[in-house]
Amino acid sequence: MNQPDTKSNGTETLEERRTRDFTGIVISSFGLAIIIISLKPGWLGLNLSPGFGFVQLIVFLTGLAFLSGGGYMSLNTIWKHEERSIIADFGSRLIATGYVVTLFAGISDHIGIIDPGSSEKVIYFGPWEEAGFEIGLLVIILGLLMMVPYKKICK
Repeated sequence: MNQPDTKSNGTETLEERRTRDFTGIVISSFGLAIIIISLKPGWLGLNLSPGFGFVQLIVFLTGLAFLSGGGYMSLNTIWKHEERSIIADFGSRLIATGYVVTLFAGISDHIGIIDPGSSEKVIYFGPWEEAGFEIGLLVIILGLLMMVPYKKICK
């Protein structure tokens, strides 16, 4: 695995790739920690509402953004100097699309998408929001799986 550490042809060095890969892993780990904190705030004494409140939702979505971005960054590093396949490009777009779906499914009740005419002011994370959230997460996972260079792994 002796890679040259020079930039003679404008490509990044091995050290830069390792740094970027490590940065992606750190960002993903940070996002996972944020998600865990948002799902179990009582562990740190931060549980302010009886249900899953707006602040918890925003913290969860922020953690998901870090987790998705770090995963993209790490998987993009695996491709090294090779041109990414069309499937990997499509996967990177699916990651972003899945996050947008998850974001809007999560905040839909807060901005009045699901039930705009409701007379109740109680925010409810119901089955429609849950289904949209799950679909968005599945799209993110599919996008991450599509970015894996399987031909390199199977060699």
